Amino acid sequence: MLNISQKKELVKRLQKQLSDAEISILVDYKGIDVESMTELRAQLRKENVSMEVVKNTILNRASEKTGSALLKDYYSGPNAIVTSVDDPVAPAKILVNFAKDNEKLEIKAGTLDGVLLDVAAIKQLSKMPSKDELLGKFVCTINQVPTSFVRVLNEVPRSFVSVLSAIKDQKEAA
Repeated sequence: MLNISQKKELVKRLQKQLSDAEISILVDYKGIDVESMTELRAQLRKENVSMEVVKNTILNRASEKTGSALLKDYYSGPNAIVTSVDDPVAPAKILVNFAKDNEKLEIKAGTLDGVLLDVAAIKQLSKMPSKDELLGKFVCTINQVPTSFVRVLNEVPRSFVSVLSAIKDQKEAA
């Protein structure tokens, strides 16, 4: 059991975590064995996503004045809060894929930039490309512009030489 000062410290740490988070997802983990839970935590940790199992009263107090306060109606039963500061898609993908294999994991709801997300919205979010994939596509797009520009610039002298060659061939034939 935690004493009062430890609980206050936990609330303060969790409140900072929730206010910094780009996305928060509340899940019910009841019935999941330790091995599966460890596997889930490892997958989340790889993507720099944190998962906290806390009592609802502490979560309720910590979520005050944060975007996660919208989840208060879902604070019942054993809950874990999953947060990500970097990429909102990564935790959604991991949780949705994990829930497919482990029916005992129940995704309750989430918040993204102060907007309440239901389970359908979280599943939809999980289908989007990750931040890294989007950045990769963006870099490719930016790289294509100068490449195409250089090709166009190279084509002008090549076309000019072709025209001169055709005029030369025409004069030689005449």
